[in-house]
Amino acid sequence: MNGRTIVVLHGFAGSAAAMAPLTGRLPSPVLALDLPGHGAGPISDDLADYTMAAAAEGVVSATAALKPFTLVGYSMGGRVALHVALAHPDRVAALALIGARAGIDDPAERAERIADDEALADRIESNGIEWFADFWAGQPLFASQRRRLTAEQQAELRAQRVACDPRGLARSLRGMGAGAAAPVGHRLSELSMPCALIAGAEDAKFAAIAPQMAAAIPQASVRLIPDAGHASHLEAPDATAAAVIQCGLS
Repeated sequence: MNGRTIVVLHGFAGSAAAMAPLTGRLPSPVLALDLPGHGAGPISDDLADYTMAAAAEGVVSATAALKPFTLVGYSMGGRVALHVALAHPDRVAALALIGARAGIDDPAERAERIADDEALADRIESNGIEWFADFWAGQPLFASQRRRLTAEQQAELRAQRVACDPRGLARSLRGMGAGAAAPVGHRLSELSMPCALIAGAEDAKFAAIAPQMAAAIPQASVRLIPDAGHASHLEAPDATAAAVIQCGLS
């Protein structure tokens, strides 16, 4: 990595600390950030703080003192990373996206996702964080985690989710959910830096999305991680870290 800082962005209901299985395997210096509504920071009451543009500018502000860096984003963090790279290409020397997409282009699908996220936000606020932690762990997207992670690892994941503020999660869903954020697939050709599209081989949806995105990016590679689902950095952290490192060296 030639001393280049690696900046890491977590997924929904995660935090900087939740990315430790990946960040602990990357060469220093590494900077993991908390996205709006997540982590130990204060929860803003201003809904404008939960837009994708606000999240991207928060990353730019937090990294202002750095030279151009390698930017890594998982799932929701991958969408933020894409917006950062498109808005500030001079700041991002290499980009690695794990289980991420460029948004939802189909208007009907996007409207359905917005409605689903709004309904989930309402349920988080009404049912509480304990309910959400169990609901989220039971999603089909994370089925491979239930098979592959140890009971101790799954308990740690639940503890991380329970530590989230339900207000922050609800506001993040409404402002930064997959439907709420404007799709940027039509702009992928603008990405001039080396990009790695990483997905778990068992994550059929995102394993298919990765090569579609890569086809539009000038310097893109696809890395499918064996024996891993959506969160490959948890299920196969060594292979995922190797893919990130290779991207940064490209």
